[in-house]
Amino acid sequence: MEVGRVQDIASSALFSGSLPAEFVRPDTEQPGITTVKGQLLAVPVIDFKNPDEDSVIKAIDDASRNWGMFQIINHDIPNEAIAHLQAVGKAFFELPPEEKEVYAKPPDSKSVEGYGTKLQKEVDGKKGWVDHLFHIIWPPSAINFKFWPQNPPSYRAANEEYRKHLHGVVDKLFKSLSLGLGLEGHELKESAGGDKLVYLLKINYYPPCPCPDLALGVPAHTDMSTITILVPNDVQGLQAFRDGHWYNVNYIPNALVIHIGDQIEILSNGKYKSVLHRTTVKKDRVRISWPVFLEPPPEFEVGPHPKLVDQDNPPKYKTKKYGEYAYCKLNKIPQ
Repeated sequence: MEVGRVQDIASSALFSGSLPAEFVRPDTEQPGITTVKGQLLAVPVIDFKNPDEDSVIKAIDDASRNWGMFQIINHDIPNEAIAHLQAVGKAFFELPPEEKEVYAKPPDSKSVEGYGTKLQKEVDGKKGWVDHLFHIIWPPSAINFKFWPQNPPSYRAANEEYRKHLHGVVDKLFKSLSLGLGLEGHELKESAGGDKLVYLLKINYYPPCPCPDLALGVPAHTDMSTITILVPNDVQGLQAFRDGHWYNVNYIPNALVIHIGDQIEILSNGKYKSVLHRTTVKKDRVRISWPVFLEPPPEFEVGPHPKLVDQDNPPKYKTKKYGEYAYCKLNKIPQ
């Protein structure tokens, strides 16, 4: 069992008004110093219901090449389904510590599933101001319900309802990205795992922080997934790196934030860019986010798509099993 949950540390830290040293980032990372003030980054916003399909494909293609992220509105996931997902996730993190620890990630586990705090190898012993819960929500053969909270009682129903609506968004995103690359509509998803694609849900819980200008929730990173589909709560905290600077990303109620991940950058042979992003925290408010990482199965090999490689465009990335890629990424081992 892990010790030192950030949620518990936050209670004592807020009372004392001081931030434990292991959460203080270097000057080069501190958001109080490195964030562009007074300017929200207006990442592309794409209307998924635009009847002009070519326009949607072009917008997704442009955003994926030039930004690595975008937000989609009118995505056909009911607002009620999103609100229910958020309500049960928030309720889980408000349970007493001993109830949450029932779902703790086993210390010898090679999977990320479970309730936890530390995710990847820490650089210089610095920690992120966040606790999390991971569990797979699709496909059924990969789901382990022991990591799904039984309290609140509607937790499972809320997650299954959200997942049901998510499939259409996933298929449309992959089709649009595939067509944007000049491939057939089905080819990119097939090269990312096809029907075996894993939907890995994570809940990030960022408690109030006594010195938010000094800490980060999650430090700068790119997602190792193919695509990440993220639902935030209404507390701003997502930042993206653009033109050498860190900017706050604008919050749009009920929009889905889409991150291009490492595997799409690899499959596209660098045409689409995995977005460098991080999260900040607040002094007096809880921030929570619900990313779903769309991942190939661990044994599935990913490399530049053969149709995007030729004599003039040699492969820029190695082809390797996704499980090996993830292990190297989490342990800071060069790919």
